Amino acid sequence: MRRCFAKSLGMTAEIASHSSALPDAAAAPLIHPTWVRVTHWLNALAMFIMIGSGWQIYDASPLFSFLYFPRHIALGEWLAGALLWHFAAMWLLMLNGVVYVVLGIATGRFRRKLLPIRPHDVVKDFIAALRGKLGHDDLAVYNAVQRLLYLGVILAGIVIVLSGLSIWKPVQLKYLTAFFGGYDTARYVHFFAMASIVAFLTIHIALAFIVPKSLRAMIFGR
Repeated sequence: MRRCFAKSLGMTAEIASHSSALPDAAAAPLIHPTWVRVTHWLNALAMFIMIGSGWQIYDASPLFSFLYFPRHIALGEWLAGALLWHFAAMWLLMLNGVVYVVLGIATGRFRRKLLPIRPHDVVKDFIAALRGKLGHDDLAVYNAVQRLLYLGVILAGIVIVLSGLSIWKPVQLKYLTAFFGGYDTARYVHFFAMASIVAFLTIHIALAFIVPKSLRAMIFGR
């Protein structure tokens, strides 16, 4: 009995020593809390719906004679269908965006992650990125280019929502429409805000493939 008990203790100690050597995933630092991940993916869904349906709406009354979005990359198939998709995603984008911005400010995440932004650091990190020497070892720390892009896309999101509201309700929200220079000018503001967001998403998705652990962190938080 004593021999079996001693053997059991030895096996327990050996297992403990091996388990302590294994990396503990749960002990890894949390990069993105739950609210960041949930709002991120909801924003992504809303943006893709709004962009696709927005292209279909644009084709019904284009701003530029040389620019047309093929139907197979647009959403809604026709104007009325596109409007239904657009308005449905609009509410998701607005409500989710408000939650994201409020929590980002209240928790101090925006201040910690996005500030300060120094022009010298942006230029230095941009040159390093072009040379392929910009490191991504610590995903919890954003480089200067990331800070500028993330802050920029937040501002573009605010502009696209406000300009969209001024286009949707130009009479009821006449002061907001006037702020953008009138209905026609608001359409141009809305379009270029969309274009800036599409440019950001293109870079964002490309980097997710280049640095796949960033995608894993946005799914699992670590």
